[in-house]
Amino acid sequence: MRRSEQRRAAVFALYQHEVTGRPAEELLDTRAPAFSRELVEGVEAERPELDELISRHSIGWSLDRIAPLERSILRVALHELLHRPDVPDEVAMDEAIEAAKELCAAEAPRFVNGVLAAAARDGETLAG
Repeated sequence: MRRSEQRRAAVFALYQHEVTGRPAEELLDTRAPAFSRELVEGVEAERPELDELISRHSIGWSLDRIAPLERSILRVALHELLHRPDVPDEVAMDEAIEAAKELCAAEAPRFVNGVLAAAARDGETLAG
């Protein structure tokens, strides 16, 4: 399974967790690859830090106004930007924007790009 598909699996598990309240780890397929599991576990462990970054960089939007799927995409990308040295920043950002294009409303990719670019610009990535 390609890493993009593994990211999507993590995003969907985190999204389902947000809307159902069930533990995200239980929402992943039992055969989910390690990368998907690591993303979900990392996001869950760092949620306060990730949400603070999203709030800080989503000017004019409170965290609860951002759609749950977009929040999940942003959390996964920010986790990769901050804590996954094996993932280049450009890849994490491109994957998040592509996921938003495919899964969210028309304005979502631009919003996701803006939040991630602001975090990168402020040096809040491994490369920064």
